[in-house]
Amino acid sequence: MSALTVIAVVSLLGWVWLLLAQGMFWRTDVRLPPRAVPPAWPSVAVVVPARDEAEVLPVSLPSLLAQEYPGRAEVFLVDDGSSDGTGELARALSDERGGLPLTVTSPGEPPASWTGKLWAVRHGVAAATAAYAPEYLLLTDADIAHEPDSLRELVAAAHGSGTDVVSQMARLRVATAWERLIVPAFVYFFAQLYPFRWIARPRGRTAAAAGGCVLIRRAAAERAGLPDSIRQAVIDDVALARAVKRSGGTVWLGLAERVDSVRPYPRLSQLWRMVSRSAYAQLRHNPLLLAGTLLGLALVYVVPPAAAVGGAIAGRWTLCAVGAVAWAVMTGTYLPMLRYYRQPLWLAPLLPFTASLYAAMTADSAVQHYRGRGAAWKGRTYAKPEREPERPVTTERP
Repeated sequence: MSALTVIAVVSLLGWVWLLLAQGMFWRTDVRLPPRAVPPAWPSVAVVVPARDEAEVLPVSLPSLLAQEYPGRAEVFLVDDGSSDGTGELARALSDERGGLPLTVTSPGEPPASWTGKLWAVRHGVAAATAAYAPEYLLLTDADIAHEPDSLRELVAAAHGSGTDVVSQMARLRVATAWERLIVPAFVYFFAQLYPFRWIARPRGRTAAAAGGCVLIRRAAAERAGLPDSIRQAVIDDVALARAVKRSGGTVWLGLAERVDSVRPYPRLSQLWRMVSRSAYAQLRHNPLLLAGTLLGLALVYVVPPAAAVGGAIAGRWTLCAVGAVAWAVMTGTYLPMLRYYRQPLWLAPLLPFTASLYAAMTADSAVQHYRGRGAAWKGRTYAKPEREPERPVTTERP
């Protein structure tokens, strides 16, 4: 057996392992856990950090103000130093549309040890706590639109499952050719890295949330020291879930049906920035992890089609067959995500090309980091966070 065939076999074995042993990451049926109506609907504060969001706010904010929630709920929009009139627009929308009470506030520039978003979240949570000490916090982004029953369903799911954090991965916009090619794969890769079923295990180590829609018990947030304990985190949703689990809490994450992102990414350059600004942070700014990730992407995603096509051209049919089977397994695992996003299934065999784009974005993220432009977002650039001692693990097991 030649070296190329051995590499192809290793790739195929990798796909068999991913198919059977990676938490069934490829399935898209993880939706809200069983709901139960609480005896009395708890109070909720909806905290929305917003920086230069005037473009999307007319769609997203009215959906929050229009929530049909039986208990007390108020919206706290934190204007994080916007220069496009975000705060004024929010007030005007509230005056025009009515609905849930809206408080617009501004925290000023964040200290050097904080990211802007988490500083805004801290300010919003403090304002809500001072106003009426809500039992739950809904942390949502300014580009996320919610159906009128979204908050009610989230709270019912948290009550029914007894979970501290209920998070939904908002359905991202998919309208242009580049969005069709890249966006469903973004969620697919995320689920592969953080299988949703593993996240729901109370004693499991896997932890993640989706920052666009995070319902959290305020008591659990305080127990985990949030948001102060993760104040430097660029990937704040994953950091939040880890902090909750370390403090003994439980986390659930799944795909959304009635929560949608309204932010457009029509051009490749915009999608590229979305991924590359935090990809190297995901790898803890570690060059060895970067190298391992790039090699792993090549082995898992590039080798199968290369072996299938190259083997056929060279008449090496064993190599071709192994590559084709691996490519078929890869394609099959991607089909459910394309169905979830209502996209044509012929895009599935193109996943190796998309994975190559993600590899390039990840490499570019590292390059930008070492050039001092890593983790840049809306005029702010965040350096590698200082390492802090981890809070003790109380419920997780090896």
